[in-house]
Amino acid sequence: MSVDLSLYRLVLDASWLVQAVMLLLLLASVFSWMIILIKARVLAEARRAAEAFEDRFWSGVELSHLYDTLRRREDVSGLEHVFTMGFKAFLQHRRQARDPADRTQVTGGAERAMRVAIAREGERLEGYLPVLATIASTSPYVGLFGTVWGIMNAFMGLSGERQATLAMVAPGIAEALIATALGLFAAIPAVIAYNAFSARVDRLLGRYDNFADELSGLLQRQPVPREREAAD
Repeated sequence: MSVDLSLYRLVLDASWLVQAVMLLLLLASVFSWMIILIKARVLAEARRAAEAFEDRFWSGVELSHLYDTLRRREDVSGLEHVFTMGFKAFLQHRRQARDPADRTQVTGGAERAMRVAIAREGERLEGYLPVLATIASTSPYVGLFGTVWGIMNAFMGLSGERQATLAMVAPGIAEALIATALGLFAAIPAVIAYNAFSARVDRLLGRYDNFADELSGLLQRQPVPREREAAD
């Protein structure tokens, strides 16, 4: 007697628990791919924005003019956010300092503000990466659970048979192994994307840290005109 081992038939004939595991893994795979596509676009845009801002920053533009331009915008992010937070704190501490000529005291507040801005940008860039890590780490085990349950049911079905044959257990084992395959299908892209995105986020945050150090050095050497501070 021939046994239909097509993928469609195996899924339909699986137990409800194995089918639930399959559905859960399919949803996890779809969700992970949505995150992968969104994060790839966000990180690519962040890298391009950082390159464009650095080109503008090092083109010789006056820092106070650049700050006045950026602070009017509501969509400031990345290096622009780090710069505006740092320069704003620099102006505020310069006004409030007892000795405005003490550049170390004045730029200390700017450095702290830039560290906070970098931390916030890190939270934004790392958004949903823990979800990818969770899918990557748990999907194989969820698939293995479905496989173990399916194989257990296949062998339990032989309890009333006097003579067991491979044809009797093959469908149950095959449908159970689909759960393992789906677990790997969901986990492998997620773990690859997580590692790749984590490395890209680390490079971006390192770039932000380097910019903050460079800006701090510029602020220590370049005084801000008083009229600019009064207008802030």
